[in-house]
Amino acid sequence: MSHLQLRAADGHTFSSYLARPEGLAHGSIVVVQEIFGVTGHIERVAEQFAAAGYLAIAPAVFDRQERGVNLAYDEAGTAQGAGYVQRADFGQVMTDLQAAIDAVAHAGPVGMVGYCWGGLVTYLAGSRTSIAAGVAYYGGGITRFLEPVPRCPMQFHFGERDAQVPLSDVAKIRAAFPQGEYHTYAAGHGFNCTDRASHDAAAAHLAFARTQEFFSKHLR
Repeated sequence: MSHLQLRAADGHTFSSYLARPEGLAHGSIVVVQEIFGVTGHIERVAEQFAAAGYLAIAPAVFDRQERGVNLAYDEAGTAQGAGYVQRADFGQVMTDLQAAIDAVAHAGPVGMVGYCWGGLVTYLAGSRTSIAAGVAYYGGGITRFLEPVPRCPMQFHFGERDAQVPLSDVAKIRAAFPQGEYHTYAAGHGFNCTDRASHDAAAAHLAFARTQEFFSKHLR
């Protein structure tokens, strides 16, 4: 595991967390952060995909605003993270993500997985970057950006008790993008994050198994 400096097409340089598999990679995964930055949790997610045989990279897409963002999963961290999101330029975010994609593309087809705000970003990346497949975990705000729909296969994971992304929003996403693969769990928002009180181990385990199956099918 190491930190790698990347350069976007517009010259912006930013950091990323790179996790390498032990053997030969059978594809690559770009891990997109929550509003809290590249936290220990996001680094562990990258390591989880590396252990599954992928070259995984987690770019620090808030570096354009402030470098090294790593916020606590509490009220203050949520408020600060929301500020970064409000000031983020999606065009610049996609430019940074494409740089991350290019950095790992030598290891095979590149997929993307995003959590919380990263779930929305992954949905957008499906039509704005060169990813081969995307997986969005409890992505908030997708209903505001339904068009254009992703060009690549997409899988979605939502919590049935998620107050931030209600099932009515899930229905709207499904209606706009019926070719997507959808899964819901008896859990709340952020169920995959071990650092949140809403963490649900059973839901996280099942979701990751489904994510692995999805990527093994589409990253060939």
